[in-house]
Amino acid sequence: MNPVLSNETALHGQSQAEAQVRLREDGANELPITGKRDIGTIALEVLREPMFLLLVSAGAIYLLLGDISDALMLLGFVFVVMGITIYQEYKTERVLEALRELTSPRALVLRDGVERRIAGREVVRGDILFLSEGDRIPADAVLISCNDFTADESLLTGESVAVRKTAQADAGESQPPGGDDLPFVYSGSLVTSGHGMARVLATGIHTEIGKIGRALQEQEVEATPLQKEIAKLVRKLAIIGVLLSLLLLVIYGLTRGDWLLGLLSGITLAMSILPEEYPVVLTIFMAMGAWRISKHHVLTRRVPTVEALGSATVLCVDKTGTLTQNRMAVQRLEVGAASFIVGDTTDALPETFHQLVEFALLSSEIAPFDAMEKAIHALGKQYLADTEHIHHDWGLAHEYALSPQLLAHSHVWKARDREEYVVAAKGAPEAMADLCHLDVAQLAALNAQIDQLAAQGLRVLGVARAAHLGSTWPDIQHDFDFEFMGLIGLADPVRPTVASALKECATAGIRVVMITGDYPATAAAIARQIGLDAGSGGIISGAELSLMDDAMLLERIRHSNIFARMVPEHKFRLVNALKANGEIVAMTGDGVNDAPALKAAHIGIAMGARGTDVAREASALVLLDDDFASIVHAVRLGRGIFDNLRKAMAYIFAVHIPIAGLSLLPLMLGWPPVFAPVHIVFLEMIINPACSIVFEAEPAERGVMQRLPRDPQEPLFGKRILMLSLLQGVCVLIAALAVLAYALHDGATETEARALTFATLVTGNLGLILVNRSWRHTIIGTLNSRNPALWWVIGGAFVFLLLALYLPFLRDVFRFAPVTAMHLMLSLAAGFCSVLWFELFKIIRWN
Repeated sequence: MNPVLSNETALHGQSQAEAQVRLREDGANELPITGKRDIGTIALEVLREPMFLLLVSAGAIYLLLGDISDALMLLGFVFVVMGITIYQEYKTERVLEALRELTSPRALVLRDGVERRIAGREVVRGDILFLSEGDRIPADAVLISCNDFTADESLLTGESVAVRKTAQADAGESQPPGGDDLPFVYSGSLVTSGHGMARVLATGIHTEIGKIGRALQEQEVEATPLQKEIAKLVRKLAIIGVLLSLLLLVIYGLTRGDWLLGLLSGITLAMSILPEEYPVVLTIFMAMGAWRISKHHVLTRRVPTVEALGSATVLCVDKTGTLTQNRMAVQRLEVGAASFIVGDTTDALPETFHQLVEFALLSSEIAPFDAMEKAIHALGKQYLADTEHIHHDWGLAHEYALSPQLLAHSHVWKARDREEYVVAAKGAPEAMADLCHLDVAQLAALNAQIDQLAAQGLRVLGVARAAHLGSTWPDIQHDFDFEFMGLIGLADPVRPTVASALKECATAGIRVVMITGDYPATAAAIARQIGLDAGSGGIISGAELSLMDDAMLLERIRHSNIFARMVPEHKFRLVNALKANGEIVAMTGDGVNDAPALKAAHIGIAMGARGTDVAREASALVLLDDDFASIVHAVRLGRGIFDNLRKAMAYIFAVHIPIAGLSLLPLMLGWPPVFAPVHIVFLEMIINPACSIVFEAEPAERGVMQRLPRDPQEPLFGKRILMLSLLQGVCVLIAALAVLAYALHDGATETEARALTFATLVTGNLGLILVNRSWRHTIIGTLNSRNPALWWVIGGAFVFLLLALYLPFLRDVFRFAPVTAMHLMLSLAAGFCSVLWFELFKIIRWN
């Protein structure tokens, strides 16, 4: 039981040192993580892989045949391949762990008397939590103060209705959830209204949700379409491999009478066809892709979303904070007929506007919280610092609050150098006009100015002043004799990166839809600044949308890109209408009520800086800097990641065709066998890092954002790509068979022919890597694209090939014979020329 905190402790929280001690005692505030793999688990999984079992079987057959050196060399290669695989898997696991750390909910706590935003897993017993509407509660706690506090505890109780909470600072041990007016709040529940302070009673597995156990952690995640497609392809290739291997075993045994060598040949063929790289490559690409995207301020909460980014056709974005900077700035001052645009010049503020800014400051709070008052203070600091218009020595004597009946508030100041009190007021222009008793002509001129400023998307405040003698304050502001000073126009400045990002969307075939709760005039002004076309249907307001049935909305939404005065329920309807029209929708949101729309969208994007926990949990992506340009950058990266994944898969398919062909066809033609398992292992040492490291690190192609979004129904391996990969592999196979036939016809020994054929295949393999780096640009055109991993793989493969050909020990292991430089050059040329047709194809297709 946690002791009740004293008032002093509650005000200052526990110290950072105390928190660290409790963190060590109780452990991290998190539920047990299922599916987390350490290096030992990864190694056991690799040992169960079919490829590993085939390699061990081949080694055992070599031992039965008495080839001790071959068996030992093969097992040595086994450990090398295992090391590469374990390294790749462990690196992927580390990336996923880092992403889990980033997606951990945040908590606002009081420590050492200072508010701190920390990871939810670092919350400990005794911490003081600050909870607000939309927060996910990080631990079981008791409320020590609250205001209008309700919580959704449906995750624990099944009750769909939020429950009311009361504060009880001296409450001790927590009670089970359920019912109104309890002072306890529970980990995993959501604050649906109000705010409060709470003292943590339990964390991690000691919370109510922790007691439930791992049931919540063990829900099966449905495979994505891409994962299903890969699994289907792997099954087909595995079946083909098994059938061909059995066929080869039978043919070898019947025609040559050596069933043991036939079994070895069958294993070699199975190894050459087995597509064990596909699932590994998919996992690595998705995890590493999510990591790369996170470096650009976009956090991927659901890794398969990476594949969906490239197919997004519509980006639905909020105006405030995403297109704009989510801060107010004074942009225009109006006094009578005079006008001043703030920021247009570095000159001093004209004298005409000094008193307008002076009284705007006097009518604002001394330490403002309101964004508009902060903007007014910033303006005063910029233009009036160290002037007689700044009154730090005046005292605030009285104030009148803003009310629904009169949207204005006033401050009454006592000046040191005069008898009368100075009254400063600001508020809605119509309220200020009422306070100043403007006549019809003055009112008409004022309304014209207001309309002009509103048309520019500015929020308009009026400023007035008055004087008062005596210390008896009037009951209402109307009793002061106010004089109208002028107007202040404020706006949330547009982010400087938005306009260029919007143009990039246009060239990429992505439609941008602005959805805002602001007024149509403000939305139109922002749209003009960023270059967003409202569409032929114009701006649709929330009131108009409420009157539309679904059929009308489906039609109207095709022609309108700006929706103003929208509430969260409207956002949900808009998302569903866009989906019904066949669009792939990405949607931004930040509030509790945005969660349905975020979940309904194909790609939900929550705001990281100002969003609520529930919005983040309903989303697939979290925008850490709330910047629209970051979304566009994530789409660009998503397209590049999918392109590279497709190239890696095509390369894997293509490269296995000549390997399988050279394992099968020579034996069927009565030629000596080309491959043994050791050769397959060597090729796998090239293929594995090439498909999982080289292609993953490949930069996105130039022009990736100058094409239409990918059709989500388009398979990863369409007929066109399948045929191109098949043709690539067949051409390399033909080149290798041609070299083999030439060598045998020219009187070369079996070992010489094998060496030349193998050199041809290795060169063709490396050529496939180079030509598949880009399906638009030639090899020469891709040389300026930086990819260090590529040259390590190619250089390493060539060096090892030369060692295998000319180092006696390795030459014996691979059953090679020395080859002349002329014959080697012929093999290398044949291998490289076997892929050059694809370069010609690219030139013809794209030029």
